[in-house]
Amino acid sequence: MRRLLTVLAAGVPLAAAVYLPTASAEPRDGSAAAPFACSAPSVKAPAGTKVESVTAVSQEGGTVHGTGALGGTVTGVPAYCEVTVTLTHPGDGDHAKVRTWLPVSGWNGRFQGLGGAAYLAGDNGVGLGTAVKNGYAAVSTDAGVGDALDTSWALDSEGQVNTALLKNFASRSQHEAAVVGKEVVDAIYGKGPAYSYFTGCSTGGRQGYMEAQRYPDDYDGILADAPAVNWDEFEVATLWPQVVMNNEKTYPSKCEFDAFTNAAVKACDSLDGVKDGLVNDPSRCDFDPRRLIGTKVVCEGRELTITAADATVVRKVWDGPRTVSGKKLWYGVPIGADIWALAGHTDPDADGNVVGTPFPVPAAWVKLWVAKDPSLDISKVTYGQFTQLFQQSQAEYDKVIGTDDPDLTAFRKSGGKLLSWHGDADEYIPTQGTVQYRERVERELGGAKRVDDFYRLFLAPGTNHCGLNGADGSADGLAALTAWVEHGKAPKTLPATLINASGQSVTRDLCSYPQVSRYKGYGDPAVASSFKCVFPSRH
Repeated sequence: MRRLLTVLAAGVPLAAAVYLPTASAEPRDGSAAAPFACSAPSVKAPAGTKVESVTAVSQEGGTVHGTGALGGTVTGVPAYCEVTVTLTHPGDGDHAKVRTWLPVSGWNGRFQGLGGAAYLAGDNGVGLGTAVKNGYAAVSTDAGVGDALDTSWALDSEGQVNTALLKNFASRSQHEAAVVGKEVVDAIYGKGPAYSYFTGCSTGGRQGYMEAQRYPDDYDGILADAPAVNWDEFEVATLWPQVVMNNEKTYPSKCEFDAFTNAAVKACDSLDGVKDGLVNDPSRCDFDPRRLIGTKVVCEGRELTITAADATVVRKVWDGPRTVSGKKLWYGVPIGADIWALAGHTDPDADGNVVGTPFPVPAAWVKLWVAKDPSLDISKVTYGQFTQLFQQSQAEYDKVIGTDDPDLTAFRKSGGKLLSWHGDADEYIPTQGTVQYRERVERELGGAKRVDDFYRLFLAPGTNHCGLNGADGSADGLAALTAWVEHGKAPKTLPATLINASGQSVTRDLCSYPQVSRYKGYGDPAVASSFKCVFPSRH
């Protein structure tokens, strides 16, 4: 559970706010600000909502402790005004709290919306505190739902999906937060923000893409990382490793999974021209797990021999879910990613029985929203039933929460900029799903060059889920985004610190998709200047 919370915490959008732009932003009209007063403003309800209450509280700042399962802290937060607006959608019985934090002094003229993680729709306080610490007025909404792993709101008392709360979580609450937050900023400061940004990773990344797709005028710039787009597909697909192990009746240990991953990384490491502990283009890695059959691995003092059955499980996990007839449904766990994150299980008991431990986010999605059966035993799901669940999720939820509409015409026309990075070793959201979305946008809007004008994607070698947020590497995506929005400087590369297979920090300039990093043939492999961005060779 500690590992799970660490991973979920990595998805909290505070991480996107930690790395700050150096440029300052001033209101476009240059008018003098009104005297600051932290009092409850009059708020006009966004379309389709009713304002239930508005409160304003002066906060001294200092150390802000994150609430809920994610926890975390941020220190050195200056004094701020916290305005909370509670909205309801008449007839839906929901109560969504929109919190706007406004620094008492030193406001940089910018506004920042913050996304969530897992089933948490917004920020737990740490991201808001970080934004305020760096001069932003910031907004977040709870969408009327619960904490990161709280799915008690999924079904109503009659066992039916709570469609109102799902709609809040999927799309409308983030938009309403943007509307309310900017209204509060205008009321408190006497002028609106010069620039508005959205930041988020994972669920927050999906919310950023949803904003671009459905509400193109909400934000000038969107930083949406490791985005949970294609939600209706990848959430079900992330149960595939459990389904494979249960149907093959083979449960490799964590260190056996690691042996396969390490072997694949070693075999494909030099595809970029140098052995540096990073696979720069995993899609070109064709390592066959059968090469390890018969290899002995020492796991916690026990010597194990990798079997053909173990190799079959890994091959299916990497390949991704398919129908019984072999039709590909979605992408698998990327080569180089931590397989155990989705293929966890208990140790064998005295009778040799093993119990799988599915990642709780997709397990809840399949049980509650798809099957609508909290008692569904995932360990009994056959390959055929898996296909049915996958297709049912697509049919029922693609339009609701799929967040995969490639028509970004309105966002482009609005002048918005969308910047994303995604780790090539993302264990929870297959990187190829984001790549596929980007390619669909290119087909929709007339090619890569036209799309690059407003939307750029950067893939990070060897990087796990939301792993550039400081724990397993870093990148200043927000600085790149503000330079793009405010000064027209489109990012050709995204400077980052990555962690290689040996656990060492190395610098890289992430390449704008579809380019990949290639060693120049000279220079220190740990330094970004030793690499250049090139178009990948066909394979």
